[in-house]
Amino acid sequence: MHTERAPTGTGGMKRRLGLSDAVVIGLGSMIGAGIFAALGPAADAAGSGLLLALALAAVVAYCNATSSARLAALYPRSGGTYVYGRERLGAFWGYLAGWAFVVGKTASCAAMALTVGAYLWPGQTHAVAVAAVVALTAVNYTGVQKSALLTRAVVAVVLAVLCAVIVTALTSAHADTARLGIGPDTTVGGLLRAAGLLFFAFAGYARIATLGEEVRDPARTIPRAIPIALGITLAVYALVAVAALTLLGPPGLAHATAPLSDAARAAGADWLVPAVRVGGAVAALGSLLALILGVSRTTLAMARDRHLPHALASVHPRFGVPHRAELAVGTVVAVLAATTDVRGAIGFSSFGVLTYYAIANASAWTLTEEEGRPSRFVPVIGLAGCATLAFALPASTVVSGTAVLALGAALYGLRKSRHAEHGGPGS
Repeated sequence: MHTERAPTGTGGMKRRLGLSDAVVIGLGSMIGAGIFAALGPAADAAGSGLLLALALAAVVAYCNATSSARLAALYPRSGGTYVYGRERLGAFWGYLAGWAFVVGKTASCAAMALTVGAYLWPGQTHAVAVAAVVALTAVNYTGVQKSALLTRAVVAVVLAVLCAVIVTALTSAHADTARLGIGPDTTVGGLLRAAGLLFFAFAGYARIATLGEEVRDPARTIPRAIPIALGITLAVYALVAVAALTLLGPPGLAHATAPLSDAARAAGADWLVPAVRVGGAVAALGSLLALILGVSRTTLAMARDRHLPHALASVHPRFGVPHRAELAVGTVVAVLAATTDVRGAIGFSSFGVLTYYAIANASAWTLTEEEGRPSRFVPVIGLAGCATLAFALPASTVVSGTAVLALGAALYGLRKSRHAEHGGPGS
């Protein structure tokens, strides 16, 4: 049996998050800006098979979530799959998972910050994006409980807006359930591409696992929080997809630039459009908050093992957070948000997330019954699903994602060679 490695940083994190906090952080990560934008591209890929693609994405997400929950209960440490891969498969696989997560999600942070700017003040997108990063980094710096409190407010606003869209759509005289039928435009390739797009809307449950060192009674709390958050998210997404399809149909949804706003207009509820815009901005803020939390905790874990500068492993003595990691992540994201537009150039992030969960499923496969191993089919389906969806993504995404992973592997090899030359410990 593998044993948990003790922290080597300057201090341990404080366990302040209960079950409801963990569920809310998961919801804040999943019920984010993706649902306001992902339905259009997914409908374009899947056609009338959109709901089938959503179900496929949910099955893969369920397997990933189950594997992650069992591993998080055994290794309640900051870092998520970086820790699981290291402990179950070896140092390289843990590093690769951490690399894919940190690099990919840092770009995602910048993209989400720019999304906030585009929603709130299109003429000053970059300035608003930087301001959002600075503000949320400050919230995270002062303690994870404050982050959880802000996330509760975000989730409440976003759920209220989504519920308003669902009720308005399903009670509209313009809604037509015949638009839910599956036609000949649905193909296997289209379903897989759409599921790959929709999967990332579910991927936020990893945030609960990466905060494992800050959750009270993690062996019980994390395995309960992850499926609860995933179940609520699936129910909300399914209702939103049904509502949008009954009003716009697959072709209309595929060509919608703002699917939920277009659905509100199609229902004759123009009054709801400004609320949807506000909901999108708030959802993007919630996603950004959760992303910064997740990246900083994985950065902390990798810094403890000196894959990143060891100074980033420091934990604030008062606030109990990885303050240097949070400041470093916030600084990098702010610079990216101020100087570039990465919203259309983060394909490797999608590929990286699927790589991250593939390693989580492979790690879960090695668990014994005494360690809480899930049913064997869970990690198998999860791993196969991640691999299939990753390579069903557009070719440019697969190429860029593979290149980023190869760069990470090369850096790992160089670091290991340098340690060997100087007689230091290997990785």
